Amino acid sequence: MRSVPDDRTARAAIRDEALRLFAEHGPDAVSVRRIAAAADVSPGLVIHHFGSKDSLREAVDAHVLAMFGAMLGELTAADLYDRGAAGSLAEAVVRYLPPDSPVPAYLRRLLLAGGDPGRELFRRLYEGSRAALDAMAGAGLADRGADPAVRAAILMSNDLAVLLLREPLADVLGTDPLSAAGMARWGREMLAIYAAGLMAPPPGNEGPSEGGGER
Repeated sequence: MRSVPDDRTARAAIRDEALRLFAEHGPDAVSVRRIAAAADVSPGLVIHHFGSKDSLREAVDAHVLAMFGAMLGELTAADLYDRGAAGSLAEAVVRYLPPDSPVPAYLRRLLLAGGDPGRELFRRLYEGSRAALDAMAGAGLADRGADPAVRAAILMSNDLAVLLLREPLADVLGTDPLSAAGMARWGREMLAIYAAGLMAPPPGNEGPSEGGGER
């Protein structure tokens, strides 16, 4: 067992291993002893820093909330909505996190499990989507629509789909949507839909024929 001279380093190591194990197996299936073994510390040190597994889970939740708060701050402050960028939460995740990060999987558990942390995160994501839509509309890059609240929710749902459905999307598309190649592929298509719409012109509505009008 290693000796960690800095308490903050030990605390961060315990928190990060708990995050990884919670994301893989769910908090209920992971014991304090297992977290301690993964962090290479004693179970007593885990309790020393966090008091209980419930408190450790709260610390993990707070860490993930803070991380996504920073991402949302960048999304609303930076000019991500030019025509050559996907400009989405998922794109920010790709920039912030290494490919093997457990955070997307933990996010899925946090949002789908219910509870106050998941609801708070969802509200933050929605508020970020509303702010992003307002910024895009103010710059002349988007239309708020007849119901801006719903439109912002639709945009947010698209962003979350990449994170929450990462594995099945990778299976059907043959590309991890959170990889650089996958994000570029996803972003190009979403921008095309946003710019040109999804619906094709109705049959027979292609415009006047070369022969001119009616006889």
